[in-house]
Amino acid sequence: MKTPEIKIGKRKIGINHQPFVIVEIGINHEGSMAKAKRMIRDAQKAGAECVKLQAHVVEDEMTAEAKKVIPSHTTESIWEIMVRCAFDEKQERELKKYVEKLGMLYLSTPFSRAAADRLRRMNIKAYKIGSGECNNYPLIEHIASFGKPVILSTGMNDIPAVRKAVAIFRKYKTPYALLNCTSMYPTPYNKVRLGGITDLQKSFSDAVVGQSDHSLGNYTCFGATALGASILEKHFTSDKKWPGPDIAISITPDELKELIVGSRAIHEARGGKKTILKEEQPVIDFAYACVVTIEDIKKGEKFTKENIWVKRPGTGEIKAIDFPKILSKKAKQNIEKDSQVKRRDIN
Repeated sequence: MKTPEIKIGKRKIGINHQPFVIVEIGINHEGSMAKAKRMIRDAQKAGAECVKLQAHVVEDEMTAEAKKVIPSHTTESIWEIMVRCAFDEKQERELKKYVEKLGMLYLSTPFSRAAADRLRRMNIKAYKIGSGECNNYPLIEHIASFGKPVILSTGMNDIPAVRKAVAIFRKYKTPYALLNCTSMYPTPYNKVRLGGITDLQKSFSDAVVGQSDHSLGNYTCFGATALGASILEKHFTSDKKWPGPDIAISITPDELKELIVGSRAIHEARGGKKTILKEEQPVIDFAYACVVTIEDIKKGEKFTKENIWVKRPGTGEIKAIDFPKILSKKAKQNIEKDSQVKRRDIN
């Protein structure tokens, strides 16, 4: 079976390519265009190839009941947060243009049908769907019908719930990726469950799989890369002192650079088999041990542990593995002490 792969713009994403790091600016800008652009610039300087924001059309996204709902990691209602942080379409277009001018890909997460339609008008190259909408199948179907690649986070959802979303992607032949995720802010390391990456890979053989991570630092993303994650998503901020509900779980420019460099190194290092490389031969030549004499040996004398042993370098004819085979055999000729034993020396 062909290795799963999606393409966003010219960027191919899959197990055979470097990890695709999504820099989640989200709503860390708190409604400030200046902050949003600062984070975009800082992400680009750190080596980012993709930044992601969120598209909120509040009146289409939630009812007034949301004014009573306060997320566990904030002291404000979700309604108040989104009203303050939401950009309008003109602002989003300006940010998309800014991102692309800096040579990066622009992604956004729509939280409603109106937001999805806005992003479609903006002609974005792919859609990111958050965990909260993983089982919002009407919205997923609406987005899937656009025919653009979709990256779906799967926090708060199990395999049966994800399977229904995947059925929609397959119905529309929508290229898709699934991100393992735990919707806790921050996520304790023992709740990250990187085993979910393997579950998604086994359950959806046609899916590109990655990790959307809310734990502190980069540790779990590095672990995810080693397990085969092709996409890594982390919240990002230019300054940890800024206010905002997601700032505490966000990585800084220095940490982002470390994530990009480190995940690429791990990607290059993973895989392979436990075999001997031809490139190891120069080290073999000095590191292996060979059978050598540790005393002068006369013709006809038996080889024993008292007159032969194994020593470096590994350039001799008889390697350490064959030492037991030589014992009790006799010398065919005189051999000086500290000589590598050759086959012609053995009777």
